[in-house]
Amino acid sequence: MNDITYTLHGDYYLPDLTLPTGNYEIGRFGRLHFKFLKQHKKITYTNLLTSGKLNQYLHDIDIQAQEMFEHLIKEYAERQGVTEQPKAERQMEWVGKMNNVRACVEEVVLNELIYR
Repeated sequence: MNDITYTLHGDYYLPDLTLPTGNYEIGRFGRLHFKFLKQHKKITYTNLLTSGKLNQYLHDIDIQAQEMFEHLIKEYAERQGVTEQPKAERQMEWVGKMNNVRACVEEVVLNELIYR
């Protein structure tokens, strides 16, 4: 039979329903995707929320985005020639180039994973 229990509330028996819980850390990209879902994908947001899968979903998106971000940072930095040698010789120029790489990579991650 089913494992649902019921509790008497006044004249009615109501099911004792609980959502599955999980302690998932949600980082920056997960929080950005959460805001996007809540504002622009309301049906998806509601379905994930009511099924109890929202936190796990946001955690997974956050991990994917962070891995993509780190991978692309290395790739873009190599393409731009931003290595340790220029860092030691011309530090401020290196910082400027790395900031540019980070901004480009962040834009890619946001467009490919977060705002879809």
